Amino acid sequence: MDNPAVFVISALRSLVEVAGLFLLGQGILTLIVGARREKNVIYQLFQLLTRPVIRIARAITPRVVIDRHLPFVTFFLLFWLWIALAYARQSVCLASQLAC
Repeated sequence: MDNPAVFVISALRSLVEVAGLFLLGQGILTLIVGARREKNVIYQLFQLLTRPVIRIARAITPRVVIDRHLPFVTFFLLFWLWIALAYARQSVCLASQLAC
């Protein structure tokens, strides 16, 4: 990669993707385990890893969004951020005439 902006955008996109996959894994585990999820070690690990992203989403969303729905909102915010970063990377590649 000749352009550092492409690298930074790609790195941010990867971080967003990992956070989204952790949220997705946490949701799938919630469906599988059910009410006993709080005792599950893997679920606790997912909670630990997604807590910073959910806190950021809580800070930018209105208080009307209840805490129970916050992981869903966070996932969709991450999804749209992932799409926006893909668009930004494509725009930088086209502007710099790079084959990305």
